[in-house]
Amino acid sequence: MEKYYNDAIIGNQNILASFTKQGEILRLLYPTRDYKQMIDFFHVGLKINDSRLVYLHEDINNIYMQQYEEDTNILNTEVLNTYFNLKVVQTDYASIKENVLVRKYKFTNENTINLDLNFLVHSSLTSSPENRVSGMCRNDALIQYNHEYMLCTFSKEKLLSSQINNSKANIEDGKIWDKDYVGMSANSSISYDLGTLKPNETREFELYIFIEDSKIGLDNLEKTIDRIRKIDFRTEYEAVKKYWKKYVKDHNGLELDLAETPKNRKIKQIYTRTILLYSLLVNHETGGISAAVEVDENLKQCGGYQYCWPRDAVFTTTAMDILKMKKEVEKFYKSFCKNTQSRNGMWEQRFFTDGRLAPCWGYQIDETASVIVGVYNHYKVIEDKKFLKDNLKMCEKAINFLKKYVEDIFQETNKCGISYDLWEEYEGVNLYAVSSIFASFNAMIKIYEELKEEFTKNRVKQENVNKEKETLRNLSVTLREYILKNFYDESKKSLVRNLEDKTLDISILGTVIPFELFSPKDKKILNTVERINMTLRTYTGGYKRFETDTYREGKPWIIATLWIAEYYLEIGEKQKAKECFDFVIKTSTEHGFLAEQVNNSTMQPDWVIGLGWSHAMFIETLKKMIEKGMPFSPSHSMNSRSIF
Repeated sequence: MEKYYNDAIIGNQNILASFTKQGEILRLLYPTRDYKQMIDFFHVGLKINDSRLVYLHEDINNIYMQQYEEDTNILNTEVLNTYFNLKVVQTDYASIKENVLVRKYKFTNENTINLDLNFLVHSSLTSSPENRVSGMCRNDALIQYNHEYMLCTFSKEKLLSSQINNSKANIEDGKIWDKDYVGMSANSSISYDLGTLKPNETREFELYIFIEDSKIGLDNLEKTIDRIRKIDFRTEYEAVKKYWKKYVKDHNGLELDLAETPKNRKIKQIYTRTILLYSLLVNHETGGISAAVEVDENLKQCGGYQYCWPRDAVFTTTAMDILKMKKEVEKFYKSFCKNTQSRNGMWEQRFFTDGRLAPCWGYQIDETASVIVGVYNHYKVIEDKKFLKDNLKMCEKAINFLKKYVEDIFQETNKCGISYDLWEEYEGVNLYAVSSIFASFNAMIKIYEELKEEFTKNRVKQENVNKEKETLRNLSVTLREYILKNFYDESKKSLVRNLEDKTLDISILGTVIPFELFSPKDKKILNTVERINMTLRTYTGGYKRFETDTYREGKPWIIATLWIAEYYLEIGEKQKAKECFDFVIKTSTEHGFLAEQVNNSTMQPDWVIGLGWSHAMFIETLKKMIEKGMPFSPSHSMNSRSIF
């Protein structure tokens, strides 16, 4: 059974782990946010008295409750087994300084009889013919390894038993044994004797998952295991909690201060979860930003989500600037974008967050244009001309490619190749893409103007820059005329998304936000929005991407709904904006994550949970609502009020 939904996410700068609502680890990634997924499964359970194995993540008698500790990436999952009246509180967190995932368990016997507890771990790592996994039991630790990495599961307590080979055959009985200490098995198991728990008695147990490059060697690995066992993880837990609370405080860019109402608490929860999520999506070494934690490694439903799309990342950096993550934003442009730019000036469709080229099926011209717009927008926040100087050559290379692409469009020569649209479905010339190019030309002109003093000492450079600015101005005018001629349907009195199917698409709003090709109250835009409401708005109040959307049954998207919310804020339609925003709040997860889509029938989040782009649009919309005087903040009034 495929498990697509990451209900909770934790991690540090090297480790990222996702969980189900029942506390099962779904994905364990190391050493980056997107590579690689270490496990096929990691199951824990209990043999209680003479029972068979009672899995903590899945049992008919289990009742679950899960929550993050406030303002942290520390996850608590409470499991109440009603058959044995045993309460288990599982606390998962990643150490800040060590490559260790800590799983702390607190067992409470709420029964009237004694409970004998045997704790079992059954772990299977991803294996392939080219990189097979083996298992080994050494130094009271389960060591599972391949050519690249070693994953070690251990505790401060002694092992009761272990089974390296064929653990699947008897794990359900809760009894494991093996004569071999090493074997060629991708899945193995270990167990611990937790002793007898008397009625009302409590027992704590800690399990550690340590990951390291296999170059460490066995001797050094054992020494590291011994060192980790000596760590006081009560102190470590407090350090992790302190770290994340400070992180949230340091990145409270909106200084959000909302009245205590249920909906405002939800807004604050999504806001805080966005801050904590972004730290886990960023590759802090390279600056790459993952779109989301992967949901479909086998590509049965989609083409994958774990990668860094430059365009998606630019949306995310806009939100990061609002959240005072300026160092992360600067690293994305100055390091990641520079290192991934092609020789011809363009950016390919997507990359691993370490900067290596990811699997692609084409390119999207708006990704290249978006980077230039993003560079200028970040400059407007930091007002540091050195940042512009450092990225000038990169932007000029990108502009040269875009100029060729525009000439290619005008002359219909197709020398630059066919580009996909932002949804990666239509190949050809589309409105969102050419609008992004229009915005990039204007951004480049403004970059030159900001740096004009840098060119005064170099007459040749100054003349070249002036000529380039004039060229870009002329191209912008021509491009706008091209758009008006080709992307406005006179019969429907509205803009259309491309030159062929001429359907309505929420991305048409890109001509207003963020690319400022048209003013929000331009008659053509007003007519288009009227038609968008007739065709893309669903009965629940959420908006689809485009008319003929069939991807996962064509559900409403958070991105689409917030896009039109932002538009309504621009034209002063606060009530309509609030209705869209309200839809997003109501359909967030219990932990404050925003999904890619929403199931209209259940009003539950659907598909990718914790999508960086969705969270980015939320932060940007929230900021605009504050600027329009909608939510309470200290700068507006001394009397707290709800935005609802």
